[in-house]
Amino acid sequence: MRNQKNFEASDICRIFVRHLSDYMKKKEKNTVNKLITSQSKGEESKPVYRSTKVISPIKVKDFNYSEFKKIADKAPFTQAEWASILHVSERTLQRYAKNNGSFAPINAERALQIENVLKEGTFTFGKVENFYNWLKRNPYMLGGNLSFESLTSASGIERILTQLHRIQHGLFA
Repeated sequence: MRNQKNFEASDICRIFVRHLSDYMKKKEKNTVNKLITSQSKGEESKPVYRSTKVISPIKVKDFNYSEFKKIADKAPFTQAEWASILHVSERTLQRYAKNNGSFAPINAERALQIENVLKEGTFTFGKVENFYNWLKRNPYMLGGNLSFESLTSASGIERILTQLHRIQHGLFA
């Protein structure tokens, strides 16, 4: 009696696998047929892109210390770290703070890029502090290690964003 139940269970599994296989073949044919039909009509499948925020030239031009302070308050960076990231001296940041000075467009753009990195880091790790701690540990990446110093260059920022997107999609290397 016991062997008969196991035999029935194996039959059920075999039937299930066969039906699943048939279903997958039909689904594949339908997908191929839709693709062929859309290509014959001259239509292309449209890729899905994640929207990115474009930095407005006006925002960069009128970027002053009060706008920088809004970004800096969200980040756990020290003034020395901000100075390093923006390629200015700490004294220059202090002078901007004193009279709400305007940043050079290149520094303003870098601050806005860092704001984007912070948003992605918060999205990935839940808290900006967790992202900061991850970055301070010099995480490994396929192209080499990342570090806090990666925030000082455009290519480093791009590598950090790439790694954050990989983590979001479950690719940790």
